[in-house]
Amino acid sequence: MNNTKTVLLLGALTGLFLVIGGYAGGRSGMLIAFIFAAVMNVGAYWFSDKMVLRAYRAKELSETDAPKIHSAVSRMSEKAGIPKPKLYYIDQESPNAFATGRNPEHAAIVVSRGIMKLMDNRELEGVLGHELTHIIHRDTLISTVAATISGAIMFLAYQMRWFAFFGGSDDDDNGGALGLIVMAILAPLAATIIQMAISRAREYKADSGGAYLSENPDGLASGLKKLGEFSKRIPMKATKQTAHMFIVNPFSGKSLFKLFSTHPPIEERINRLREMSRGSITPTL
Repeated sequence: MNNTKTVLLLGALTGLFLVIGGYAGGRSGMLIAFIFAAVMNVGAYWFSDKMVLRAYRAKELSETDAPKIHSAVSRMSEKAGIPKPKLYYIDQESPNAFATGRNPEHAAIVVSRGIMKLMDNRELEGVLGHELTHIIHRDTLISTVAATISGAIMFLAYQMRWFAFFGGSDDDDNGGALGLIVMAILAPLAATIIQMAISRAREYKADSGGAYLSENPDGLASGLKKLGEFSKRIPMKATKQTAHMFIVNPFSGKSLFKLFSTHPPIEERINRLREMSRGSITPTL
């Protein structure tokens, strides 16, 4: 049921992109948007990991530099029955992590330099287990496709503002310049809401999987608490389109983004993990 819901939501994102294309250019605009959306989806499927890794200038994390991380990922990957994903790091002090790749055979986990400094072994294992669960459930593919389409919607909406300023006409069937401006404002908002619907339920499942794989719900709970505190103090250089991929939303500290956050509140996630530790909830993969 959850996979069906996700497919429908991704379809809604694509449909929104087509609506914008049709609004800006009529039938020809919708056709161009359809072709563009198809190309983006295919490109995101085959090259999602490379695009995101390049965007964040991720570098491969060698076993020599991080033996404990490699050991933990190897152990949990074996427990989950998937190949060990590649490991990368991004040179940012803000603590965070994400996973990417189209399937478990072509996946990568990325950690920031800050998270490696901040967390102890049990906390880091919980975070790595969380990201491994995203890979197992193929959330990584869904997240990257959503980021790709959302990014295109943001770009097209931005261009529509300029089109409305220079070329919009009050005689247009779609409302002229004013209609284009309204669409340019509402389209990114709609894309964000759809991303929220895709991401929130999957974060709870990934927390449960992280607790199961690491065999330590308290470790992940403690890690999330630190991430919530330190990510506000040290801002991460991230994009709105890829914010939903991180274990903690890089923009969650800002009041406006709290309203439209792609992640559940950290307090709720921590409370669920504490219940797992007490035995009230059984963690599952």
